[in-house]
Amino acid sequence: QVQLVESGGGSVQAGGSLRLSCAVSGYTYSNKCVGWFRQAPGKEREGVAAIYSAGSNRYYVDSVKGRFTISQDNAKNTVSLQMNSLKPEDTAMYYCAAGALAGGWCTTLRPALFNYWGQGTQVTVSS
Repeated sequence: QVQLVESGGGSVQAGGSLRLSCAVSGYTYSNKCVGWFRQAPGKEREGVAAIYSAGSNRYYVDSVKGRFTISQDNAKNTVSLQMNSLKPEDTAMYYCAAGALAGGWCTTLRPALFNYWGQGTQVTVSS
């Protein structure tokens, strides 16, 4: 049984940093793609970053490029999202998700393509 558990959310002021972690267990498929998504109240869920090919390839949406870094620790089966220079518009519930996706599909960050989801962790950035 595949399980994803997020941790590390919280409240910070604008300009601050947070590090989110996603512990992945039970995943035995090839082509593992792990993505971080976020959903603000009243808005659709959007992908922000993805990592695949055992961590050798990474993808970011434009709004977080240069501020967020996704990384993978294969020994610990965790995927982290380091978030720097946070803005109030980054406020959302953040989710990690996994799917058996090749690179081209992985970077679409389409939520419907990801089969497994964590429960989410809240990030609040105040101005």
